[in-house]
Amino acid sequence: MIKLLFKYLKRFWLSILIVLGLLYFQTRADLKLPELMSQIVNVGITRSGVEDAAIEVIREEQFDKLLLFINEDEQTILRNNYFLVTEDNASYPEELQGFVQDGLYLLNEDVDRDQVAAIIAKPLLVTYAIDQGQIDTSMFQLPPNVTLYQALANMDETTRQNFLANIDTRFASMSDDMLGQSASVAVLAEYKAIGLDTDQMQIDAIVKIGIDMLLFALMSAVITILVGLLSARMAAKVTRNIRRDVFGKVESFSNVEFDQFSTASLITRTGNDITQLQMLIVMMFRTLFYSPILAYGAVVNVMNSNADMTWIIGLALVVILGLILGMFVIVLPKFTQIQKMIDKVNLVARESLTGLMVVRAFKTERHEEKRFDEANKDLSKINLFVTRAMAILMPIMNFIFSGVTLMIVWYGAKQIDLGALQVGDMMAFMQYSMQIIMSFMMIVMTFIMIPRASVSSKRINEVLEMPLTILDPKDPQSFDPTQTGVIEFKDVCFSYPKADDCVLKDINFTAKKGEVTAIIGSTGSGKSTLINLIPRFYDVTQGSIMVNGVDVRNVKQVDLRDRIGYVPQKAVLFTGTIESNLRYAKEDANQAELDKAIDIAQARSIVEEKPDHYQESISQGGSNVSGGQKQRLSIARALIKNPDIYIYDDSFSALDYKTDALLRQALQREYADKTLIIVAQRISTILHADQILVLNDGEIVGRGTHDELMQNCNVYQEIAFSQMSKEELAHV
Repeated sequence: MIKLLFKYLKRFWLSILIVLGLLYFQTRADLKLPELMSQIVNVGITRSGVEDAAIEVIREEQFDKLLLFINEDEQTILRNNYFLVTEDNASYPEELQGFVQDGLYLLNEDVDRDQVAAIIAKPLLVTYAIDQGQIDTSMFQLPPNVTLYQALANMDETTRQNFLANIDTRFASMSDDMLGQSASVAVLAEYKAIGLDTDQMQIDAIVKIGIDMLLFALMSAVITILVGLLSARMAAKVTRNIRRDVFGKVESFSNVEFDQFSTASLITRTGNDITQLQMLIVMMFRTLFYSPILAYGAVVNVMNSNADMTWIIGLALVVILGLILGMFVIVLPKFTQIQKMIDKVNLVARESLTGLMVVRAFKTERHEEKRFDEANKDLSKINLFVTRAMAILMPIMNFIFSGVTLMIVWYGAKQIDLGALQVGDMMAFMQYSMQIIMSFMMIVMTFIMIPRASVSSKRINEVLEMPLTILDPKDPQSFDPTQTGVIEFKDVCFSYPKADDCVLKDINFTAKKGEVTAIIGSTGSGKSTLINLIPRFYDVTQGSIMVNGVDVRNVKQVDLRDRIGYVPQKAVLFTGTIESNLRYAKEDANQAELDKAIDIAQARSIVEEKPDHYQESISQGGSNVSGGQKQRLSIARALIKNPDIYIYDDSFSALDYKTDALLRQALQREYADKTLIIVAQRISTILHADQILVLNDGEIVGRGTHDELMQNCNVYQEIAFSQMSKEELAHV
């Protein structure tokens, strides 16, 4: 299957690259959504719009307080990242106008916010707690009228460092995220003290993050549509090319290859089997490429998160993979049977519809209904089994999803209560978990489709890789232009593949230009097989067949068949009009050629009695015309080609004696310079042939004119007397 898909997909490499690029950006967008949702909860709701502890603006006195709770290196970093704005040296930002008269420290534009936040978070929390009276300063035994800040400023460095180390110990159990979340309270308090509208800040933050979510969701939706469109177009074009090649290969089959495939099987392979590949290609791009990228990204985000709940995802994946593996073992063998059952349904339906007249004539409708019902029920049982198995899978998966969600909420709530996890992070973890599980689910579902597509691919390859028994020669010869219409059989023997006995034995005869060569014999004597060797529908087993002095195996098939006008035993018309069927042999035939062929074939009445004449519609298989009309139109189609050789394989069997006689007279009159080979069952059709060959059990047992054979060929005499009386034969 991989080889087949690669062969047909490689020409669409640019489209594949575009799809993969789009899928990459889609996964980035999908993975961004949980992060943004976490920000809305953590920043927009919980922190009231404060992104992190890196405060944007702070009063000078508060800034000085912060410096007391950090070491000298950290003080240097903060001073480098903030600048003091005063009324004397700069204008206040617009949002600060009218709120304060004291100096403010503003955060520089190009700073490492994570570094600043890590340094400033603890001092912000401590100063906020002190200012709010949440810390009892009496425990420090401060002198009268001396604040803790003043005491810290006057401490020696060793004492101050011990004090700071004690503070760090108290915050050791808090994660950076939780520290930042707690510090956001102090940041908000400072903003309110400055006079900023913190409510509007919260709304602005939520709206900003919400717009980002909408944009990423819109991008994901647009990419989904584009990928679906490109994948569907690519799959349609690939399967169109496969179907074209399969049909082209079938057209190149000889009868030997056709004998190895039933018509119903070829229809299924060209239709349903290729459709299975089309579905796989679409799913392959939508899931097989997209899901691993999404799963990998989600796993990376989960591993980088602070949520200690990855064991929940691992447990869920083990349960899901075990469930899918069990389903695989149960369902997989059924896919191989489904395609065979479709073949059988097509076969039964085709036989019943093709032989509808026989079915009605023998009143066996009930029997045919029973046959079709049995085949249909067998297919339905397998399909129902597979469908029910897949249907059971989805409720179980929903139960697992719900269970995973419940476990995340239960365990996450404990972590939130301990201060180790934020609500938004838990919700993001939940979404990442669903993405991971769904990705694995989609991958597995795609792999469930692969076995059926693999079976279909194998069946398609059987057709595409079928070795042809009849091929054009590497160095083809050309026909001798001085010889036309000469057919010579030299010691020809023929046996069907895997057959023990020869169907034709030691066939020797020559059909010359301007002569009528007739072939007659009992049913199964090898008449049709013999003439099928001339256009190379089969190749001889021994001996050779010469056309215009050249072995038919040494010329191109198209050149050989271009010199032959062939009318098969079963008249075949194609959907279209009378004119389109006639032009099937010669597209550029003019009206005069059409009229001549129609007149010679005694089909003028067919055209004239139709309301639209040549434009009269012909339904599928010519079902809206009689058997005799089909034969005459088939003969007219061969006549329009105007080749050197005409072969009629019992093509007059549906004609009445008068029409038969008129048609043969017209042929001999208008095509006296052509070579005519007629296979017939009726003596009356070949009475005036220049040469009659009598076949019996694959051998020529009589050769000559009618009169000669009546004298010296017992087989011919038996056929003649079975059809006509002695008196009738005496007057022919």
